[in-house]
Amino acid sequence: MSPAHLKRVMHVDDEDDIREVTNLALDSIGNYTVCSCRSGADALATLFGFSPEIILLDVMMPVMSGPDVLRALRKIPRAADIPVVFMTARVQSRDIEALKALGAIDVIQKPFDPLALSDQVAKIWARHVRS
Repeated sequence: MSPAHLKRVMHVDDEDDIREVTNLALDSIGNYTVCSCRSGADALATLFGFSPEIILLDVMMPVMSGPDVLRALRKIPRAADIPVVFMTARVQSRDIEALKALGAIDVIQKPFDPLALSDQVAKIWARHVRS
């Protein structure tokens, strides 16, 4: 993981339109290389082929929720240290605290501003690599 510049972002969300908007925002505006996954299983299957530096993870997904995916990642030695940022509409302070207690480095509120998303991710990354 390069402390200077974030390059590789994995985004996991079961909604096609959110994946499309996020991919556009991160790729076109942020100039990141993005791997978009439609499920937790998809993310786990493509993880090592893509080698993300950070994962943006939807909380509410069918079959395997975002917290389930995070727990699975933490059990894989090569993936245990990949920083995870949850994306959710549930942003009460107790919800955010619970997600961070699971090991997320931050939470991005949905709906998000597509024009500001890449900058938001960059700021989260910068705080993470400094800590």
